[in-house]
Amino acid sequence: MLSKATLKLISSLDQKKFRKESGLFVAEGGKCVNDLIECGMKAERVLATEEWLAGHAVKGGMDVTVVSDDELKRASFLRTPQGVLALFRQPKYDIDNEAPKKRLCLALDDVQDPGNLGTIVRIADWFGIEEIYCSHGCADIYNPKTVQATMGAIGRIRIFYTDLPMLLESVKGETPIYGTFLDGENMYGKQLENRGIILMGNEGKGIGNECAQHISERLFIPNYPEGRSTSESLNVSTATAIICSEFRRRTM
Repeated sequence: MLSKATLKLISSLDQKKFRKESGLFVAEGGKCVNDLIECGMKAERVLATEEWLAGHAVKGGMDVTVVSDDELKRASFLRTPQGVLALFRQPKYDIDNEAPKKRLCLALDDVQDPGNLGTIVRIADWFGIEEIYCSHGCADIYNPKTVQATMGAIGRIRIFYTDLPMLLESVKGETPIYGTFLDGENMYGKQLENRGIILMGNEGKGIGNECAQHISERLFIPNYPEGRSTSESLNVSTATAIICSEFRRRTM
């Protein structure tokens, strides 16, 4: 049975203000919920339908509140609920400004679309990048749409919100800082290290001037064939996948 208080709490987590006040976020779907539990994230409450529980299980020995299809539909942020929904406690990480000097990290300058941010977290997980530094203008990682787009990768990646220009300035000269620009150098002909920061910019404006001044390596993903009229630019999550793939290809 889903109480009115629980339903009200879940509904409130659609807003950043209440996510911040409560320290909670919502995850939906068996894979996402179980991945987060396996990663050690603390589930405060798990709701599931009898139909879903008949063919699935929640890992970690969690207590599950059985709800009706209608109750889950009212609680869910999805058009088609996936049988299980959980409330998780937001993890707290100490920011590690030294990480870029030792391994490859991502930084995002005002990436505002929740779906793009979630997809980038999933891409980072695939390519073994464990830290993402976000500017304060980025979408909220705990937005339900963002969490859904990560498909559980949010449990394996440390995401920090920070003063990005200040962070870049603090590591400048000690580690490479890569940025993507339409007037950059063909990345396939550049020397790429297996450490440093890959900086990706806003969907419409690209990398802002405050961050751009700290970049040491300006990269361009060439279209094919050269000189052919194409789309103006790539989606930021698509571009992130291409760049991360090339960095990892160099080290294989």
